[in-house]
Amino acid sequence: MKIAEIKTFVVGPLETNCYLVYDKNSKIAFLIDPGAFDKRIREQIEENKLSVKNIINTHGHIDHVAGDRKFGYPVLIHEKDKSFLKNPAKNLSLFTGIISLGPSPERLLKDGDIIKEGDLEFEVIHTPGHTPGSVSLKMSSAGGSASGGGDVIFTGDTLFREGVGRTDIPYGNEEDLMRSVKNRLMKFPDETKILPGHGPTSTIGYERINNPFLQGEL
Repeated sequence: MKIAEIKTFVVGPLETNCYLVYDKNSKIAFLIDPGAFDKRIREQIEENKLSVKNIINTHGHIDHVAGDRKFGYPVLIHEKDKSFLKNPAKNLSLFTGIISLGPSPERLLKDGDIIKEGDLEFEVIHTPGHTPGSVSLKMSSAGGSASGGGDVIFTGDTLFREGVGRTDIPYGNEEDLMRSVKNRLMKFPDETKILPGHGPTSTIGYERINNPFLQGEL
């Protein structure tokens, strides 16, 4: 029986994937990486009578957090990216011409933390490199399968289909990023689905074979 529903909304000028994850039975929901306020997301929440417990930011860049304040749900972010929410130089909004300051987070995340409400559960995997506090979120749903079957990992800007996150930006670190991808994400089974911060979905197995950044590395 499928319990978790995952809706993807491409938002903002950098076309960020914002994910609305919810339990169709209990109506409990989470919003992952609202890179801009988008009325389609609000409408989806209202139409399905969802109770959004938290926003989860996979990292603190403007294109993943700009909608935090306007949506207004309590924010979760890794402790090493906490300062990004209120620092325009760190969150890169300083360079866009539109300064963005986010809300204070309700909870600071650490590696191995579990975020759980009802039958929805996320395991926090610290995957630094794109930013010091970048995380990936492995989702499971008790009593059912996430969006039809198999494990799902929201990878933020750490791992994309045939790509990895940028490190030529303030606080980026290429060595950390590649360690995160190889040691933290590639350990999962090939069938594990990845939902990245930008672009199309993929699987761990596909990236193991086809991602040019991993060739000769595994």
